[in-house]
Amino acid sequence: MAAERITIDLAMSAARIEHDIETLSGPAYTGSDDAIRRYAYIPEYRNTLDYFTRELKAAGFDVSLDPVGNLIARNRPKGEPAFGVGSHCDSNRNGGRYDGTLGVVTALEICRISTELGLNLPLQLISFLEEESSGFGQGVLGSRIMTQQVTDEDLRENFRALDDGRSFWDHATEAGLEPARWRECAEGLDGLVGWIELHIEQGRVLQDERQQVGIVTAIVGITWVDLTFHGRADHAGGTPMGYRADAGLAAAETVVELEKLANAQSIPTVGTAGVGEFQPGLHNVIPGEARLGLDIRSIDESVYRAVVADIVAFTEQAAEARKLTLDVEMQDLTQATGMDEGVVGALEEAAAASGHPFRLMSSGGGHDTQHVAPHVPSAMVFVPCKDGISHSPDELANPADAAAAAEIMLNAIARLTATA
Repeated sequence: MAAERITIDLAMSAARIEHDIETLSGPAYTGSDDAIRRYAYIPEYRNTLDYFTRELKAAGFDVSLDPVGNLIARNRPKGEPAFGVGSHCDSNRNGGRYDGTLGVVTALEICRISTELGLNLPLQLISFLEEESSGFGQGVLGSRIMTQQVTDEDLRENFRALDDGRSFWDHATEAGLEPARWRECAEGLDGLVGWIELHIEQGRVLQDERQQVGIVTAIVGITWVDLTFHGRADHAGGTPMGYRADAGLAAAETVVELEKLANAQSIPTVGTAGVGEFQPGLHNVIPGEARLGLDIRSIDESVYRAVVADIVAFTEQAAEARKLTLDVEMQDLTQATGMDEGVVGALEEAAAASGHPFRLMSSGGGHDTQHVAPHVPSAMVFVPCKDGISHSPDELANPADAAAAAEIMLNAIARLTATA
């Protein structure tokens, strides 16, 4: 027999979500007058965690910080089965009020509703530390620590604050935490039977297709390729075209080739030349050096790795043809991650029953969920953001969409925990 569908007061939830977002956009919660600026261990970030702590305790949850400051709230004893919801509430240094924070606020609303309606769903909320890398230049740091993807040396020495150069370890200790116990952060995933993170889309697919909710089936893998072409900086007027070692031309050819390679893939793939610099950077001097920073993404690891290999091979040929030398550096930021079919299926079923317009989609950005997913059955839910704008004070989302997503998530969690 199918469980009865949960319906919520959408207008009330939207109003509460909007109130939470407005409150957390106030001067006590951001270090900027013009944007949202909060990151690990600064007072405004601590104030934000305190706000969530008060609200979650009012909903009947036990709240604590793990040894480095990930916030964890549960309505079940530690270690007992629970379903995870949450995101991050830090921002980049010129951020908006919705990226990450809307996910934690919506998770809070799910916790409230479960209590108010007497659902008593087994829930655990997590607000991960430092997703945006604003404090220490390290993205998704809280989830990486929780999933043991760092080292003691990283936290003691390698990860240093952008503001003062001091170590993560020193800042965490000063904040009253116990970084020496960082390995115990792994216990934050103990007992989780599933995980769903809500996030703004950071694109415009949902807006343009007039969909209220996106159910994420996979998150892209990302590789960065840094290329430096070395040529000869000759006079722009005195050097005939055939005598040049123009580093800029090889860079330009590379940008065009990257577009061709991305468009040629059968699985959606994107390639971006987001960094470009010519030296000496003068109108009347042929570039003696050209630097490119490439970002290559796909939900299929074999595809984006093939594009990386092809573009590097192309640049080597282009450099040789123009008598240049070439330096190549590559960095894998995240691996392509598929979402759990069971969690995705429960969300899809709940969305179809709700009547809220939705679609299945992939995520073009990286998220904490990529690090949770190898350990816990996971999925994500997207809501639209106006014109796809994110990481900006102009970021805008509709709390009504988050309320609709909360209703869908509640129904999916109820189904998934019915036999857990």
